Amino acid sequence: MSKPVVAIVGRPNVGKSTLFNALAGERISIVQDTPGVTRDRIYADVNWLNMTFTLIDTGGIEPESKDIILSQMREQAQIAIDTADVIIFITDVRQGLQDADAKVADMLRRSHKPVVLVVNKVDSFEKFMPDVYEFYNLGIGDPVPISASSKLGIGDMLDEVTKHFPQDSEDEGEDERPKIAVVGKPNAGKSSLINHLVGEERVIVSEIAGTTRDAIDTEIVYQDREYVFIDTAGLRRKSKIKEELERFSIIRAVTAVERADVVVVVIDATEGVTEQDAKIAGIAHERGKGIIIAVNKWDAVEKDDKTIYKHTDRIREILSFMSYAEILFISAKTGQRTQKLFDMIDVVLENNSMRVATGVLNEIMSEAVAMQQPPSDKGKRLKLYYMTQVAVKPPTFVIFVNDKQLMHFSYTRYLENRIRDAFGFQGTSLKFIIRERKGE
Repeated sequence: MSKPVVAIVGRPNVGKSTLFNALAGERISIVQDTPGVTRDRIYADVNWLNMTFTLIDTGGIEPESKDIILSQMREQAQIAIDTADVIIFITDVRQGLQDADAKVADMLRRSHKPVVLVVNKVDSFEKFMPDVYEFYNLGIGDPVPISASSKLGIGDMLDEVTKHFPQDSEDEGEDERPKIAVVGKPNAGKSSLINHLVGEERVIVSEIAGTTRDAIDTEIVYQDREYVFIDTAGLRRKSKIKEELERFSIIRAVTAVERADVVVVVIDATEGVTEQDAKIAGIAHERGKGIIIAVNKWDAVEKDDKTIYKHTDRIREILSFMSYAEILFISAKTGQRTQKLFDMIDVVLENNSMRVATGVLNEIMSEAVAMQQPPSDKGKRLKLYYMTQVAVKPPTFVIFVNDKQLMHFSYTRYLENRIRDAFGFQGTSLKFIIRERKGE
């Protein structure tokens, strides 16, 4: 079951970033930066009363001209409408109701998406409540007064937001068909790849009505197995500003990855792997999804006997944080190796759901400890007592030790490599939780 997506929309200087940081800041600051992935603070996971959702900041608007501000606000609102389950529309009690607020409210109202109207900078309810009532004029429901900087009213706001989360999510969870997100930069060939897979003989296709995010999922049956492909390519408007386009494609990637079991990261072979590819791949890595890197347009690359190795080395170097990812060189145009994609997806799905018996894990751990002594600090040595697998998607292991501080990242990586030597786990990340247990 995928997490609901909540997007924040609003004019400049109304406190979007302050609210985003109030909800997500602590969470973001404790997440280790993944090497190779720059953190744009575009999205974060937020927990509220045992509910988790993905929060998206649709972007900052800073231009002087009011016309530009309005057009960019509309762009942001459209991104939110396209991708979010619930929209937080933030306004400013001190600036009062503005013309741009009313115009964006019209758009949001017509979208029929749930909107929570938030009035920020209400540092004193007694003093500002009469001004809050003015925002009823927007016609999108009851305004919720908050102060993002003082964290006042945030709980009431989150109660309103979570009321709108889909109630039928249990039914959704019963859809056992593998969901495959196809992500990557604009023009890398994501849609071409899906269209090619759709066009193959022995493939039966039917369009499924748009999901809550207005994306058309494509159902493909290959060798009697059904797959649902999620395409993130449908940019409705070509943005003139490169950063906005990148931001939009990353937001679309977050929402698609959230719903997927396996993520196919499409890279343009003629351009090579880029920093933005690393950002998009990093989203799938952080979410613990199965990952395949599809290097498209391979037909357009001049080759000699070393070309494939050079490309592979470059990908492994830039995406060094996910050395487990499978790589496939394809051409959506000619169909070269596209059929192999289904075999690879099946392998990755299996690995992402693989369970290893506790006894076997502890044998591997004992052998690993015998081959390479655990680290020590100031005379105290790390002791490993026990390891067990507690979850799948991604496979998650708990290791009980005498002192968490002694468990260096490098030793965890060493144990991970030993597990991979034994079981492969190609195409999926492994997650390790270190717990302390007072020693024997």
